Amino acid sequence: MSGGRGRHRRPGTAGPGLTGSGTARPGATGAGTARPGATGAVGSSAPEVLRSGGTGAGTARPGVTGAVGSSAPEVLRSGGTGAGTARPGVTGAAGRQRSKGSREKGSRSGRDRSATSSIVGVPVQAGQRIECDIVGLTHEGEGVGRVEGYTLFVRGALPGERVQAEVLSIGKSFGRARMTELLERGTGGRVEPPCSLFDVCGGCQLQHLDYREQLKWKRQHVVDNLRRIGKLAVAGEEDGRERSSVPQSGDGKPGVEMVSSGPELPSDRPAVIVHPTIGMDEPWRYRNKAQVPIGSREGGLIGGFFEMGSHDIVETDVCLIQQQENEETVRAVKEAARMLGVSAYNRAAGRGLLRHVVVRHARTTGQRMVVLVTNGRDIPHAQELVALIREKVPGIASICQNVQTAETPVVFGEETRTLWGEEAIFDEIDGIRFAISPRSFFQVNPEQTVRLYGQAVEYAALTGKETVIDAYCGIGTISLFLARHADRVFGVEIVPEAIEDARRNAEINGIENVEFAVGPAEVVMPRWQASGVTPDVIVVDPPRKGCDPALIATMVELKPTRIVYVSCNPSTLARDLRLLEDGGYRTVEAQPVDMFPHTGHVECVIGICRDDT
Repeated sequence: MSGGRGRHRRPGTAGPGLTGSGTARPGATGAGTARPGATGAVGSSAPEVLRSGGTGAGTARPGVTGAVGSSAPEVLRSGGTGAGTARPGVTGAAGRQRSKGSREKGSRSGRDRSATSSIVGVPVQAGQRIECDIVGLTHEGEGVGRVEGYTLFVRGALPGERVQAEVLSIGKSFGRARMTELLERGTGGRVEPPCSLFDVCGGCQLQHLDYREQLKWKRQHVVDNLRRIGKLAVAGEEDGRERSSVPQSGDGKPGVEMVSSGPELPSDRPAVIVHPTIGMDEPWRYRNKAQVPIGSREGGLIGGFFEMGSHDIVETDVCLIQQQENEETVRAVKEAARMLGVSAYNRAAGRGLLRHVVVRHARTTGQRMVVLVTNGRDIPHAQELVALIREKVPGIASICQNVQTAETPVVFGEETRTLWGEEAIFDEIDGIRFAISPRSFFQVNPEQTVRLYGQAVEYAALTGKETVIDAYCGIGTISLFLARHADRVFGVEIVPEAIEDARRNAEINGIENVEFAVGPAEVVMPRWQASGVTPDVIVVDPPRKGCDPALIATMVELKPTRIVYVSCNPSTLARDLRLLEDGGYRTVEAQPVDMFPHTGHVECVIGICRDDT
């Protein structure tokens, strides 16, 4: 996540959720050293394969008993080494019953649509049913199966299982399939997903995996990227032959399929300690923001989520990872829009008014915000709509409109105006108060944010005398945490509106030892140095694409004693760590934090020291 930063979001698609994610640490569980939008690029076609860290048998999902469709092609038995006996005529119903909710048809993603039914040298065909053993898990939560050495990513399957699957699409290096029958349970911790829409919703990928196993898997995700892309030795991990993988490059894009003999790891470097993932005691109802696409069915307005692998909207009023206040607010807005005949945006035709409903809930203050994203500035019956929302939504403090007329999956346009109430709502994280405007990119999991930022402060090892630079500072969330423990903090961010919010947040909290500047960090930081600012610590919290190479070079030139890297993408993190290692820094330890339970996303805080310290 579909990670989250305390900054204004760059144009892009929504994160996970209801959308269109030394000493013993609190909540830490899983394997490891003792002491929860790509991962790669969002939507990348060849996800990274992760080794299973799971133990303990789980129960099979009821209803996964047969094949999809009225007829079944030949079934190829495979343990990854060769073909076996054909098993014709397997029929039946597959998986959980699909939702009967209303649905708006949109354009299907290429994921479930094969451009070709067969390729020379590929042992399977689109539409074929096969049997295979699942040997790993991708960063998108798909099981990894092998058929005569050919890789298939199997939706719904978990490591250690043997499944029957229908091939959906094929390419030269890998293909995709959907599990139609669970033949043998493995030790991967399968559980029954509590959400009845899990099989169709694109918001969660891991509800069918026991939460403790999710935390182990996310730690392994970090480990695998550090070793393979970062070429870093990890404490407690073997340096021998890796299990099967489809690697990603450092920019999160798919690489070439291979089975490696293990990364070339420096022998003279201390191994990196990767701690168990910090999870949640209650990993449900954690999101304070919902971003709901709106569509229509038979002329009626619907809203809910995009079906997995498509832009079809499935109507729903319940999402188990959303705070219930958000569900209530979305439901009230949809009801008000229906009463007044507000038209829904049609993505195929480019017509209609209401595109998205974005809602926020500030848990500490109880305030709620509604943002109506519209295909045009004029809203018929605008005052009546505002009055109905105010009547139906308790705690409503702000009703805003954002205008997005471009034919794009990007949710927000450039123009935002307040229809009623305040231009921002207020929430607190660990006693620090923040103003949250409609487009502010604020962390969506408040409970885990305290742990994430607390870890960043700990790795910074501040005594109250240090000068700290916070690159990618956004609206100042981490900067203000750091300012409580440092002498001076300098925050830099390229988005002007974010810096305006950061300055406002510092003023609200009476924090005076922090200064913010607008511009690229690699340009602003040398200016600060020229004016006499010498950083002892640099903190970076970049978007999914990772740090700009120029920023890495600038940090190396400034030579801070410590660097703290907060990452939402393990593959770009590992790429950047390799550059820092080559520039004279040492990666000491990593703390994964589960900001988005039941999704494939994981955040990680890294402690880095200069070699000569």
